[in-house]
Amino acid sequence: MDDTRILVVEDDADINEVVCERLGRDGYACVSAYSGSEARMALERATDAGKPYDLVVTDLMLPGISGDRLVAGLRESGSGVPVVVISARGAVDDRIGLLRLGADDYLVKPFDLDELSARIGAQLRGRGYADGAEPAGGGARAAAPDDGHTVLEIGRWRLDIDAHTFRIDDGPVSLTNIEFAIIELLMNHPDTVFSKRQVYELCWGEPYTVDDNTVTAHISKIRAKLRASGTDGYIRTVWGLGVKLTVPR
Repeated sequence: MDDTRILVVEDDADINEVVCERLGRDGYACVSAYSGSEARMALERATDAGKPYDLVVTDLMLPGISGDRLVAGLRESGSGVPVVVISARGAVDDRIGLLRLGADDYLVKPFDLDELSARIGAQLRGRGYADGAEPAGGGARAAAPDDGHTVLEIGRWRLDIDAHTFRIDDGPVSLTNIEFAIIELLMNHPDTVFSKRQVYELCWGEPYTVDDNTVTAHISKIRAKLRASGTDGYIRTVWGLGVKLTVPR
């Protein structure tokens, strides 16, 4: 694990130091950056040297280049490095916007260091890292068909975002708008655990104010539609935490 390199981007020196110290105890090699501009230069140098970072932890309110622009720049360049955002901006729209922009997870300040560590571990495991191993692959891949549509593929699943179609092998599966949004969320972030609150806020696009069975019911309906294909097991319940898409190996 000590070969796993994490870039910590935070202009508050005390927070930066505390995060790096904690992640260092977990066995990660951390590098600090105190502005978005410094972070971008560090990322470019690492890529040029053939040793790109394995994960980025970044604040949003940064000197120079903002965290939002840093995330957008990474995704526009084609980088798939996982990004965990830590920010005092906790509004639903902020979280939804950052995840849609390409961030992989989002913690609101003040955050618990144990939770940050757990979420980083989940992101790295989801990309096949174990004790410093290289990524094993198997996550969602974007395809670019002749019609230019954005397509996600995992295992036997194929989601055409532009045509709003979902297929298993060559067979179409009919989904409601909400069911499609849930599948899209999970396929965009394989092996990432989403709580019921996160699924609701990201797929319904509104604050989650009541703990009811709405999300559970929709997940159950999706699984029922997948059962005939034998791929209902792709969606796993992580008891006490939420649901995730398990990447088939």
